[in-house]
Amino acid sequence: MTPTAVLDIIDQARRQEARSGAFLRQMQESAAALPSTIVIEGYQPAGCLFQFAVEYIEMAPRLIECVEACAAEAGNSALFAPFIKAAIGYFTQPSVLLVRYDGLGGLLIRAYLCHRLMEEMCENNRCTRASELVDVEATRANLLAHQLIGEPFANELDQSITVTVLQIAGTPDYYELNLDPFVDQTRNAAWDWMKQYWDNLLVRNHIRLSLGGVE
Repeated sequence: MTPTAVLDIIDQARRQEARSGAFLRQMQESAAALPSTIVIEGYQPAGCLFQFAVEYIEMAPRLIECVEACAAEAGNSALFAPFIKAAIGYFTQPSVLLVRYDGLGGLLIRAYLCHRLMEEMCENNRCTRASELVDVEATRANLLAHQLIGEPFANELDQSITVTVLQIAGTPDYYELNLDPFVDQTRNAAWDWMKQYWDNLLVRNHIRLSLGGVE
């Protein structure tokens, strides 16, 4: 299965949402229960959250494609393949825990797993960590998605990510691997586009989120 298959799954969910409106109703409930750290400046809070979630979901296959392409160009495909397989698998082969969550709500959960996996992947090697590949705005977006999914389930998802990363790359040897060639590839136009996407995702949807007291 490929990132293209993930895009097909997202298209199906959007058509389902157009018929049911279930995810929009979920976002209406979420908008009414946001913590003070999240401020929506748009006149339709549920609509802002809905559009944020859709764009966050659609970013997942693009992120997978970008990591896959950079790894191939750097000659690191084998190292990154387990992460890419796991990220695609969240959408194409969801666990028993995830199967009962469908529609855009279910895809938000899968996208969160994908984005958090890639975030932790970058934190688990000295080269990728030092390069700060994970933008602070991507972290903010993940925190908002965590809030929309809700606790304690989102915390359980985080724990599952920790287990997955430990299984794939939980050794000192992996942390010390020289992944500078991969980092060099992330300085291309595709990765820059992705960074710009993250930088504007919350602003574009009229959402302000404070992180550690900083907005």
